Amino acid sequence: MNKEWSELNKLMQSQIKKRDIYEEGVGTLFALRDALWDTIIAFKEELSREDFNAIPFINADGYHSKTIAYSLWHVFRIEDIVAHTLINGDEQVFFGGGYQKRINSQIITTGNELVKREIADFSKQLNLDELYAYLSDVKHSTETMLRDLSYDDLKRKIPKERKEKLESLQVVSEDENAVWLIDYWCNKDVRGLIQMPFSRHWIMHIEACLRIRNKIHS
Repeated sequence: MNKEWSELNKLMQSQIKKRDIYEEGVGTLFALRDALWDTIIAFKEELSREDFNAIPFINADGYHSKTIAYSLWHVFRIEDIVAHTLINGDEQVFFGGGYQKRINSQIITTGNELVKREIADFSKQLNLDELYAYLSDVKHSTETMLRDLSYDDLKRKIPKERKEKLESLQVVSEDENAVWLIDYWCNKDVRGLIQMPFSRHWIMHIEACLRIRNKIHS
């Protein structure tokens, strides 16, 4: 794991557990996300469109068995779903911004149900400029929400009605590779969600993207 990202993540996790330095923890989280965002932007500047669709580890187990385009979609769909439907109880950026049509996606889900060539075919369909607009909007909206959260808010559990709303939106596939996500998220408190979709989940997938990039340019 990238040492800088790992250290920031570790520091953030310890800070948000303590009331007196909670706000510093949010600042550390933003520093981590900005560092990761720099890498996401670098992909757009440095890679060809075909590179975003490449799947060099198609038969591997692990996050690197995907494409870069899919990985970015997946990370930010999850963040959008968790931040808005589960924590805030408001409309997802995806729906409010008309992003399904703009990105030219055949799905509205996290993509967990897709495998191998399905991931590559899905990636080829996406409008990359609109995908990046979506990523930026989600990042901004999540961080606006995080600034408004108090230390006491972190102990909040996800209300039953928000879980039901999530199920009704059908943004998580009923496929066995995806449906487990609903209980996984809804059994966490807000602090637990900050520690996964908004931080560690980014790290794991961006590192996998770097591995993909290095493979196709080796």
